[in-house]
Amino acid sequence: MKKNVIISWSSGKDSTLTLERLLESDEYHVVGLYTTFVKDEVPFQATPIKVLELQAQLLGLPLIKIELPAVFPSNEVYQSSIVKALKQSGLKIDAVAFGDMFCNGIADYRRSYIEPAGWECVFPLMGQDSQVLAQEIIRRVIKTLVVTVDGNALTQDYCGRWYDQAFIDSLPKSVDPCGENGEFHTLVTQTASFKGSIELQLTDIEQGERFSYQRYTAKILPKPVF
Repeated sequence: MKKNVIISWSSGKDSTLTLERLLESDEYHVVGLYTTFVKDEVPFQATPIKVLELQAQLLGLPLIKIELPAVFPSNEVYQSSIVKALKQSGLKIDAVAFGDMFCNGIADYRRSYIEPAGWECVFPLMGQDSQVLAQEIIRRVIKTLVVTVDGNALTQDYCGRWYDQAFIDSLPKSVDPCGENGEFHTLVTQTASFKGSIELQLTDIEQGERFSYQRYTAKILPKPVF
């Protein structure tokens, strides 16, 4: 019998690749997504919570929304908020999956609050080469827009570009091809599991002191029927 897994969902390519792999798994059954947000947006991606709802709608999966009081709350607040929300979700959960790639202590941190709650921690991408994962994202045709850029790593003109081979080839050598050091963040508009796609109308780029954010409007386009 497959284990019921819920996925930590950011709206970007890493969580989407995690989803696609788990949907193909013989060990896990995906029962839902969960996300944390502050003031109606997912931190870092700055994805409006309404856009995540569109993604969940296209996947036909429930989305558990967990509001946080700040982008960086205390560990106690962050961890207890997630555990409480998942326990109250009404979903039968055996495991919680994350799209983390680097073996930098994050797995131990996740396990420190997930496992005491009685759930397994799952890391389908952990320890794998970023360049290989970037090629898998492109090969799977996970259509992805770069929506946030860290000005300490990249110039503003990288914001609002599509994540494709040309984008990866243009990155400075100091930048991870998956942006795993926080150099950029992404929004997925189409993947094999979506029953349709999200159409974006790009509006403006919001420039902060350090980060640039691509702003847009979004709507669902149903999958064509032939």
